Amino acid sequence: MWRKASAAALLALAVGYFYYGSPDLPEQILQYISLPNFQSSSQSQNSVEQVISAAWETLITLPTRQWSKVAVGVNACVDVVVSGVGLLQALAVDPGSGLDHEVLHSKEDLKEAFIHFMERGAAAERFFSDNEAFQRIARAAAEYPGAKVLLCGPVGPKLHEMLDEQIVVPPESLQETDEYHLILEYKAGEQWGSTQAPQANRFIFSHDVSNGEMSSLETFVASLDEFEPDLVVLSGLHMMEGQGRELWEERLKEAVLAISDISKDIPIHLELASMTDKDYMNSIMQEQVMPVVSSIGLNEQELLFLSQAGEGPHADLAAWKGIPDVGQVSDILLWILEQHGRSEPSSEADLTRIHFHTLAYHILATVDGYWGNQAAAVMAGARVASSQACGLQSVDVSKVELKAPLQFHSSHAEPREKLSLNPAEPVAVWRRGNVTFHMTAVLVCKQPLRTVGLGDAISAEGLVYSELKTQQPF
Repeated sequence: MWRKASAAALLALAVGYFYYGSPDLPEQILQYISLPNFQSSSQSQNSVEQVISAAWETLITLPTRQWSKVAVGVNACVDVVVSGVGLLQALAVDPGSGLDHEVLHSKEDLKEAFIHFMERGAAAERFFSDNEAFQRIARAAAEYPGAKVLLCGPVGPKLHEMLDEQIVVPPESLQETDEYHLILEYKAGEQWGSTQAPQANRFIFSHDVSNGEMSSLETFVASLDEFEPDLVVLSGLHMMEGQGRELWEERLKEAVLAISDISKDIPIHLELASMTDKDYMNSIMQEQVMPVVSSIGLNEQELLFLSQAGEGPHADLAAWKGIPDVGQVSDILLWILEQHGRSEPSSEADLTRIHFHTLAYHILATVDGYWGNQAAAVMAGARVASSQACGLQSVDVSKVELKAPLQFHSSHAEPREKLSLNPAEPVAVWRRGNVTFHMTAVLVCKQPLRTVGLGDAISAEGLVYSELKTQQPF
């Protein structure tokens, strides 16, 4: 019972979504991605996918000491999910060339940004500055055939009725209207004009001022004394970026002061999301937020942007080419924990855990002595990615395929260790300094029905299976 309730809370608020309705969604929502296949030949009579899935069921075990109360904040909204190309056509927007915009001001900006990321198959999120224009687009999206409403803080009436009864909402967080985010999805191979998507993904935009100002943060922190959680999960910092430098500089300082009021005995997980302002990312990473949280979750785009903003390893890469190189990812994760975490006992930072996820594989990087059950945690995250992408409650090996490399290196530079992933024991483990890495493959859904929020489900599941070691207080 607890595990279901905690997972629902993590998925619903901490990382911005909760699926509303049947798991058997229509196939038109999406198909996933087609990247180079590194799959090995079948092992005896069982496919490698069968071997990995069976190993997950055997090896994934809950920790001895589980979280009893989880406090989740502060980003909450109602998502409307539609076909991106279909909605833009309904808005009488013609295809053209792509161009990224840090903030969207018009339908033309929306079209250009959507095409920019669609042709790369990349996920992104942007703020739409014109409220009236956004409301017109939102109405069109809500009326679009096949639109799906997802729960993804400021809690309006629609969001409140979708919440599980076990999720406690402070009265101060209730407001008269909901914040809506529009999710424009596209399929692998989908074409619009001269643009073709190399893989399935989604583009998110909103005119969300309440979450952008993190208006519920102080209420959330103040409620922790009475609630007495043993884990706090935060998200939504990326929303402040769209409000402009003058607002986010001041509000970020206030947010850090509020977060700093949380007891040092309570670990804090921060879920990152798409950002474009390097100064803002640096403020989060170097000066403000990252030193006061215990754990972060992020994907490959967010990891690379974080390194680019801080001039870290492989910052010269404009973008990943295909499946991100495990050694390069490992280099950046180690740099974060050594430069901005507590990789040394003398450090004053609290960051000791990073959950990295990309399509083909996941890595959990942890400072030694702080976290337990991480092999099970990283496998649990991969398992939920495989099942939820297919819209199922469990993994169906006939609907998934292995795309992760079975051989790789621990670093992109020398000295480095050559490593292998054994499908029968599908977690590779290596150490660099005081940091241990746990890596597992994902069984990628061949024809996915869901893309929105998969990273959120991964981080939530990883936290459910993680254990904080008591001998190392934060």
